[in-house]
Amino acid sequence: MPLEFENGILGIQVQIDKLRDLADRKGIDVSNEVEVLREKLLEISQQTYENLTPMEQVLVARHDQRPYTLDYINLICTDWIELHGDRAFRDDQAIVGGWARIRGRTVMMIGHQKGRTMKENLDRNFGMPHPEGYRKALRLMKQAEKFGRPIVTLIDTPGAYPGIGAEERGQGEAIATNLREMARLKTPLISVIIGEGGSGGALALGVTDRIMMLEHSVYSVISPEGVLSNTVALCRTS
Repeated sequence: MPLEFENGILGIQVQIDKLRDLADRKGIDVSNEVEVLREKLLEISQQTYENLTPMEQVLVARHDQRPYTLDYINLICTDWIELHGDRAFRDDQAIVGGWARIRGRTVMMIGHQKGRTMKENLDRNFGMPHPEGYRKALRLMKQAEKFGRPIVTLIDTPGAYPGIGAEERGQGEAIATNLREMARLKTPLISVIIGEGGSGGALALGVTDRIMMLEHSVYSVISPEGVLSNTVALCRTS
């Protein structure tokens, strides 16, 4: 689904598609008209994305058509072998990880994973990990360190899951342990923020030697909704 501020871009793209369809059906040359519209599309797209408001930037970072971790792994990696579980409670599908090759070099790939459909999002908890997800990630990092392999983490989460069960199983402890242990790892680490990097849920995969951000991604101490919730709570108690 296009975002509201993308309607102008979508309208021009629809015109281009209609012209191409007309050319296919009627066998006429519309290349000049298409080229004019493509230039207009490029200009409007550039103007739109260069002047996003902070909230629009967040919406683009969360866009459901952005590639997710497994999309990038399928595009840039070969010989992907996914590993599961924290060896203590269960496998958290909000974080995926495993061995892969990038240009022939073996690396450990770890990242947050959201879903495309409602069922997938429920299975992956909308990319919000439980403590067992962070413990799985740390287990895989330790495995990579043992074999002297570099680690690449892909960050895309609104934050760690704040549910009662997650807190009972030590959400804060799991995140804090990851921060400490990642700082001690004796193997190269790179993290890439591919969408939304929210709070400690993102930082638990982000203590690395190099941190990179893709265009129109965000990295923040708390989500906008979290700020609003805290503000409302403070107003009610004041």
